[in-house]
Amino acid sequence: MFLNVPYDRDFGDLFLAYIAGLTVLGLFPRATLDISGGERRLDHIFELIQRCRYSVHDLSRVEVDARPPATPRFNMPFELGLAVAWQKVEPQRHTWFVFEAKQRRIEKSLSDLGGTDVYVHHGRPAGLFSELSNAFVRPQRQPSVDEMKLVYVGLREGMPRLMRNTGGKSIFKARVFSELRVLARALSAQYVT
Repeated sequence: MFLNVPYDRDFGDLFLAYIAGLTVLGLFPRATLDISGGERRLDHIFELIQRCRYSVHDLSRVEVDARPPATPRFNMPFELGLAVAWQKVEPQRHTWFVFEAKQRRIEKSLSDLGGTDVYVHHGRPAGLFSELSNAFVRPQRQPSVDEMKLVYVGLREGMPRLMRNTGGKSIFKARVFSELRVLARALSAQYVT
């Protein structure tokens, strides 16, 4: 599962919610945080998308950054474009989903996605859990939103210790991301019946 989200402090709660919700759904979140240095980053991003059966692209933070120079954030829509292209080449191997915070904003910001189901979470973890449940409907037992919330709360409660253990200053670091996935799997095993 390729997770395409912004890496900034204001997105931290939703980042944890994505890890919790996707893990409870039985998916293993991957992100550009998994990419180590050395080779061209774009090649690694495309390879990561190709290795993942699904991708989630959160376009809720593509607004203009007010810090000079004032620029929009293009990474998330660009990576969505890579996933769309891959799905066109290998439709049986990849499916992508678009998530957003505001209703109908995609029609204005990325009108080429017209006709695409956009999952609107309203910028809240509870909204995200509900939309993940709608995007990933399972033929077997579907995990509940409450189970996702339990794993999310466990991740939030575990963050101080995890940050101390990793020496991390940000949750958007490779080691922290790796540890969050381990913790989410353990919590999921504990809370999901």
